[in-house]
Amino acid sequence: MLRSRRRCGVVFVMLALLAVVIACVLSGMAFLWTNGENRTLFSLLNQYVATRILIWLGKRQRRKLNEDTLDIQRVQWETLLKRLRKNADTLYGRQHQFSSIKDKDDFCRRIPLTTREHYTELLENTAAGVEKVLVTEKPVILTTSATSGSSNLVLSTKDTRAEFFFQGEAVCADVRRQTFTGTRSPQRILWLFPPSLVHQSGVGLPTGPSPFTFSITNHMLHLCTTPPPALRVQCEGDLLYLHLLFALKNLQIGVVESSSSSNVLYAFRTLQARWEELVDDVEFGRISTRLALDPGVRADLERLVKPDPGRAAELRVQLSQGFQGVARRLWPRLHLVVAMDSGPEQIYGELLRTLYCKGLPLYSPLYAGPEGLIGVNLWPLREARNFLLCPRSMFCEFLPEESVDMEQFCTFLMDQVEQGHSYELVITNAAGLYRYRTGDIVKVVGFHNQSPVVEFLYRRGEMLNVRGEEVSEALFLSALKKAVAQWPGATLVDYCCAESGILEDSSGGAQPHYQVFLELKGVRNLTEEQRYKLDCSLQRDSAIYKSFRIKGSIGPMKVQLVSEGAIQELRGCMMAFWNISPNEFKMHRVIRYKGHADFLLGKTFS
Repeated sequence: MLRSRRRCGVVFVMLALLAVVIACVLSGMAFLWTNGENRTLFSLLNQYVATRILIWLGKRQRRKLNEDTLDIQRVQWETLLKRLRKNADTLYGRQHQFSSIKDKDDFCRRIPLTTREHYTELLENTAAGVEKVLVTEKPVILTTSATSGSSNLVLSTKDTRAEFFFQGEAVCADVRRQTFTGTRSPQRILWLFPPSLVHQSGVGLPTGPSPFTFSITNHMLHLCTTPPPALRVQCEGDLLYLHLLFALKNLQIGVVESSSSSNVLYAFRTLQARWEELVDDVEFGRISTRLALDPGVRADLERLVKPDPGRAAELRVQLSQGFQGVARRLWPRLHLVVAMDSGPEQIYGELLRTLYCKGLPLYSPLYAGPEGLIGVNLWPLREARNFLLCPRSMFCEFLPEESVDMEQFCTFLMDQVEQGHSYELVITNAAGLYRYRTGDIVKVVGFHNQSPVVEFLYRRGEMLNVRGEEVSEALFLSALKKAVAQWPGATLVDYCCAESGILEDSSGGAQPHYQVFLELKGVRNLTEEQRYKLDCSLQRDSAIYKSFRIKGSIGPMKVQLVSEGAIQELRGCMMAFWNISPNEFKMHRVIRYKGHADFLLGKTFS
C-alpha cells in the first residue's frame, strides 16, 4: 500500500511538472503566434528546455565561481595540481617531473617561463601524431594568427572546451538574464557563427580554428534564426548572407551575438550593400543564385524559405530610410548585442553603438583566446570592460609591466598582485601550456572577493617600435581619436599602422617613421597641417616618442587615407594567408608583413 502511494505521488509530481512545461511552452507559442512567428510545438519545447537548463547551469556556475573567489590560494593550487597530475605521464611532464612537484613555489622554480618558440617542436610532433607529448588525451589542433605575422599551432582539449562553456558561457548567460530583463522572454538569436573549418588531419586529429563557438552553436542551434543546413556552408560571405536572410524574415530577434564586434559590424555593412537583393529573396521566398552553395544544401535551405511579401514591404520602408539605428527598426524586440569590443575591437564596438546599433547596449562577456577562457565580465553596464579572472580555468601568474623586457624577473600570484598596477599575464592551462607568457598586458582595477578584476590594455606584439620607443596599441589609438576629433566632419572607421622599415623604398622618408593608413567617413582629404595633428597628439601622450621626434631620430608620421572597405579587404587577405577562421582572427593594427602593407598602399587615394 505504501509503495502504491509513493508511486502515485511520483506520477502526480511528474504530471504536474509536465503540465507546467506544456503551459509555459503554449504560453511561448501563443506569444510567438501573436507576433508573427509560427513554430512547431517541438521547436518551442526544445527552446524552453534548453533555456531552462542554461538558466539552472548559469545560476549554479555563478554561485560556484563566487565561492571559488573566497579562497583564491586553495583554488589556484587545486587547479594547478589537477593539470600537473593529469599530464604527469607526458613527455613534457616526465622531463619536468610533474609528479614530484609539491607546491606553487616548487612549480615556479622547476618550470621556466615560456613563449611560443618553447613549444614549436613539441606542437609539431603532436600534430604529426606523436601521443602524450604535452597532454595525455588526443587534442584538437588549432591554427591561430600571431601578432608577429605568422601562423601558430595551439591545442584544445575536452577540459578547455568544458571550461569555456561552464565557467564562461553559462556564467555570462546568468549575468545577461539578471541585467537585461528582455532576455527572460521567448526570443530568437541572430547568432553570427563562422563557417566550420574543422577537419581531420592526416593522422586522424581534428584540426582547424577555435571550436568553441561552433560547438556551442551546434548544440543550441534551435535558439537561432539561422537553420541547421547552414552549418554545412563553408564560404564566410555566403554564410553571412544566409544569417541576414533568415534574420530579416524573423521579427522576434532579441539578441545579436558574435565572437567579436568586427563580425557584427561587417554583417551590417553587408546588409547595407546588399539589402535590395536580400529583401527580394524575402519577398519571393528564394535564395540568391549568387551564392555558390552545394546543391543539396541549397535544396534544404530553399525548403525553409517561404514567400513573405508583407515582411518584404516592411523591410523596404525601414531600409530605405538609412542605416542609423537600423537594428532596432528592423527588430523592435531587439534589446542586446553580445560581442567582444575591447582591445583591437574597440573602434568596431564604438561604430556599432553610434551607427547601426544606436540605442542598444553592447555586452562584451568574455576575456578568452585560443589558449582558453581567462576571465568573465560580471559588470555589463560598466563602460570600461572589466573581467574577473576565473581561478579554475587558468593558473595565473603576473609579470610586472616594467619587467617584461628584463632578463631577471619574478612573477606574482593572484593573491599577490596590487590594484592599479599593470602586468603581463602568464598562464598554465589544460592544453599543454605551462607558465606561458601570453603577451597580454592587463591592469588590475580591483578585486571580487580575493580574485583580481582586470582590464585588458594591449598586446606586446602590437607595439610600434622603430627606435625602442614602444608605443602600444592603446596609446596610439587614444592619440588617434584625439586627432580625428580635430578634423571637422571626420569619423574613424578603421586603421592600421606599419613601421617604415618593412616598406623599404616605398616608405617615403629617410628617417624611421610610422606609416598610418586611415579609413575615414565624412572627409575625402586632409591637409598636411591636419595630418600633422596626429603626430602632435602622440607626442603629447608619449614623452618617449616626443623625445625621439625632437632629436630627429624618428621622422614625422606619414598619414594616408585608404578607400572604403580597404582594411576589411586586408582582413580577408590575412585570414586566407594564415587559414584563420573569422571567429579566431583579431585584426592586426601593426602590420609586420610587407605584402600586407603594399596592399594598403595600393588602396590609398590621399
